[in-house]
Amino acid sequence: MLRLLTILGRDQRGASIIELALAAPVLASIVVVMADLASAYSMTLQIEQAAQRTIEQVQNQKAVATAYNSAITTEATNAMSDAGYTVANGDITPDSWLECGSDTTHQSFTGSCANPGDVVARYVSVRITHKYTPFFPNRAWPNADSNGNITIAGYAEVRIQ
Repeated sequence: MLRLLTILGRDQRGASIIELALAAPVLASIVVVMADLASAYSMTLQIEQAAQRTIEQVQNQKAVATAYNSAITTEATNAMSDAGYTVANGDITPDSWLECGSDTTHQSFTGSCANPGDVVARYVSVRITHKYTPFFPNRAWPNADSNGNITIAGYAEVRIQ
C-alpha cells in the first residue's frame, strides 16, 4: 500500500487538468466582465451620439425657435429609435434657457433681458438616459439600481445665439 501511495505521489499525469479547473472560473469571470464593460461602453457612445445628433438637428431647424424643448424631445426620440433603442417616459430631458450678461440663471428662452445692454445668449441642451442590463446584473456595478441595471446617460449642449 505504501508503495502505491509513493507511485501516485510522483505521478504528474492529470496535474494540468487540476490547474485548469482552478484557473478556468477566474478566467471566465474576467471574460464576462470585459464583455459587459465593452457592451456598456458601446451603449454609452451610441447614446452620446444620439444626444449630439439631436442638438445638430434642432440647431438646423430655424422654425422651432419658440418650441425648442418639444423639438428636442422629438429629435431625441428619433435619434434613439435610429440607434435601436426604445425611449421610455423620462429618458429624455430637454432644456432651453436664456442668459443675460453675467446673470447665468435659467430664464425663459423666448424672453428678453431686463437690461437692454446685456449680452444675450440662448442655449439648448438634451440629456438622454437609458437602462443597461448586464449579462449578470449585480448591485455592485457603479450606478446600478436595486435590480442590477445601470443607468447610462448622454448629454449635449449648444449655444444658439
